[in-house]
Parts: sequence; structure tokens; C-alpha cells
Amino acid sequence: MNLTYLFRIRRPLGALSMTRSHSMSRRTVLAAAVAAAAAGGTGSASAAGSASASAGAARATATASLVDNRAWTSYTDWCGGVSAGTRVVAGSRPGVVIGRPAGTTDYTDPHTGATGIWEYAEWTSPVHRLAVPSTEAIAFWNAHTPAGTWLQVELKGTYTDGTDTPWYVMGRWAAGDQDIKRTSVDDQTDDKSSIWTDTFAIDAPASGLRLVSYRLRLMLYRKPGSKATPTVWRLGAMGSDIPDRFTVPESTPGLARELTVPRYSQNIHVGQYPEYDNGGEAWCSPTSSQMIIEYWGRKPTAEVLAWVDPSYADPQVCHAARFTYDYQYEGCGNWPFNAAYAATYKDLQGVVTRLGSLTDLETLIGAGIPAITSQSFLEEELTGAGYGTSGHLMTVIGFTADGDVIANDPASPGNEAVRRVYDRREWETIWLRTKRYNSTGKVVSGTGGVCYLYFPARPTPQQARALAAVGVR
Repeated sequence: MNLTYLFRIRRPLGALSMTRSHSMSRRTVLAAAVAAAAAGGTGSASAAGSASASAGAARATATASLVDNRAWTSYTDWCGGVSAGTRVVAGSRPGVVIGRPAGTTDYTDPHTGATGIWEYAEWTSPVHRLAVPSTEAIAFWNAHTPAGTWLQVELKGTYTDGTDTPWYVMGRWAAGDQDIKRTSVDDQTDDKSSIWTDTFAIDAPASGLRLVSYRLRLMLYRKPGSKATPTVWRLGAMGSDIPDRFTVPESTPGLARELTVPRYSQNIHVGQYPEYDNGGEAWCSPTSSQMIIEYWGRKPTAEVLAWVDPSYADPQVCHAARFTYDYQYEGCGNWPFNAAYAATYKDLQGVVTRLGSLTDLETLIGAGIPAITSQSFLEEELTGAGYGTSGHLMTVIGFTADGDVIANDPASPGNEAVRRVYDRREWETIWLRTKRYNSTGKVVSGTGGVCYLYFPARPTPQQARALAAVGVR
């Protein structure tokens, strides 16, 4: 298997070491700088689940010291923001919609060249002071965008030196792709921080500069004269300051449980719809997303899937790839876009966060919540994988009696081979480290425990406790 080729095609978006074959991205340049700095420095399922939840709660303080995950979701939250043309709606899922538009604006889609006039309204969050001054931040949202509508999420922060960032665009998004092409925005920087597709990052973390607070701004758009409106139920961001590390502390196994999650291979889609990031060979993220969406009992209808070639197996994976695709990045691995896609299904929520250990994952699995995790490794660093990658998404569905990780790995030759068991210590290292050596011996970045979680809009009390234990509310 061609290791270099896998480096190019199997990557999640947040790993800073990733590059495309035809260009060097700003994300890659930052990774090289950070890496260079690092090189110069430094029983029954129910009983087991209960024990794991207790262990997870005990670790919550340690995890919180590295990660701050804040979201606006409640009626009170939405009423606490500053509105210009938006209206707060109550109900089982409170949210914000366009009330009376604040005005109109032109938008020229950079991927089609088409210019349109849009009514807009905006909502700005209160200032959130981060519990951990952060080197990185990732925004995320859950929303409904009917035809003729779309949204933009922006972030403005304050540094430890008292100065402010500009308003950074964290994403322009619609559930569909007919009105605009969902996109990240390149080349945003103030020479202290930059936006690397889906991630705000301090340019020189070794300097000690950090992000200490931020506001989020939500821009809602619709065609003039329309009554349609986006509805946003969740808006948040995850800030973190994960230390440089090639190794991580070893956790103690605390749970033996396996969730029944559908198994889908990305590789059976090789060559299909190459306009979406070269086809299935690069679809680890949407394939993983689709597995968990279906675990929660959601699935696109036959009518929705009618656009897919009927000769293709698992057409819902093709659908997930199309509707997570980032037209700027030219890939399906944008973390917030995947979380937002999951939340287009009835009563599902999606968040992006970082976890601190496999104990945190055990807490979630114990409550019946699988997770999508991002990792990078050489072939010899993960026994049984059979490949190496600069970034790849898997779905963690459980743990064996010995504590090893049970994962649905979409980088498998077929659906029947997707379920894998990986060595606990190897897997914990490749997921949680922030620095590693690539095949040429160069120091490159790791993903530092990034994962995304999909769960019901109304989680059970056990699920809510498990999510809270890992910093998600």
C-alpha cells in the first residue's frame, strides 16, 4: 500500500500537517513552523459503564484545564445575545431566526462567480472568557437552512496582550449546495493568529500569546422578499491549549462494552463522484459521520438519495460526502461541516471537541454514545491497520475486556472488514499526541484528541451526565 498516497488522501481537516498534492496550504506552513519549534524544545456492561462514568467525572477537572467547550443552546442563551434583525424562538429546541431583516447585501460566490442580493440579520453572543487561555479554537453550529437561505459564523477574540483579533469567518454554510457553495475562507490573519480552514490558531504559541476570550457572530441570509429563514439551535466554540507531546500518559481500562453501529467502508466508493475530494478514497470523515447518524436511527430517504447512481452500494455515504464538502478546502473533512451535517437529521446534535484520555471515551461509550476520532500514524505504529496516514477519522464503538479499542475503521476493503480491534496503548498515543515523526523522520503535528460527538437533542439523564463529564453541555 502506498504510504505517501495515504498521507495525501486520508486526512481529517484539523490536523495541521496535511497538504494537497498540487499546493502547499497555509495550514501546512503553520504546521512546519510549530513542528520546528517543538523539535528545538521539548464485569457487566451496566456496572462497567457506571464505573467508567465515575472515572470520567473524576477526570473532568483535568480535561477542562486543557479544553473549554461553550455553546449557546437555551432560550436564555439566545435572549442574552445582541440582535440586529433576528428573533428568538422557544420550544423543545430554542433557536434564533430572521425576524425583520437588518438590510440587504451582495454576495459573490467565489466558487461559481454568481452574485446575488440577500436579506440578512445578525446575532452576536456575549463575550465568553475562556477557562483555558487557548492556542486554538474551532467554532461549530447546528442549524436548518431551507432552500434560499444560508448562514455565516464569525469569531472575534481578545489576546492575553489586550489586543483584539479581527472578525474571522469560520464558515459559510448551507445544508444544500444549490444557493451557495459551503466554504471555509482562506488567507485570514492579523500576524498574531490565522484561520486554517476550520481552526483559529495562534501563529507563535511558543511566544506565550493566547486567546483569552471571544464572541461569536451569526449572520443569517435569505432571498429578498422570502419568508424562509435559517434556524440555528446550537452555536459554540471549543478552545484548547494542548501541550506539545509525542507521548501521553497511559490510562487504565475501565469498561468492556461494544455498541452496535452500522459498518461502512469508504473504499467501496473509490472513483465515485470524484468532484467531491477524489471519491471514496478520501471520505473517511463523511463515512464515519454516516455510521453514527444511522446508529441514532436516522437515514436519508430514498427520495433524498435519488440523485445517486442506483448501481452504487450505500448511497447514503455518497450523500454524506456531497453535503459535507468544503468547496475551498476541496475536501469532505471540515470538522464543523460534518457536525452541522449530522444535525440536519431530525433531533440530532453535533459538536466538535477534544477529549483527554480513553477514560473519557469509556465514559461516553458507557452511556451509549460513540465518537468519531481523528488520528495520524505510520503503518508500524498501529498494529493491524495495514496503512499509515497523516490524518484519518474512525468511529470508536467500544472496548474489549482487555481495554483495547473497538473501532469501525472506514479505511477497510469492504463493509464486512470495517470492525477492528486496536491495541489500547498504540491507539491512545496516535490519537492524543500533538507531535509525531513522519516517514522521513520529520517532526509533524498530531491531532491532540480531537473528536466529534453526535447525540440526541434530548439526551437521557445518563447521556447528559456523560457529556457533561467530558465538558459538553
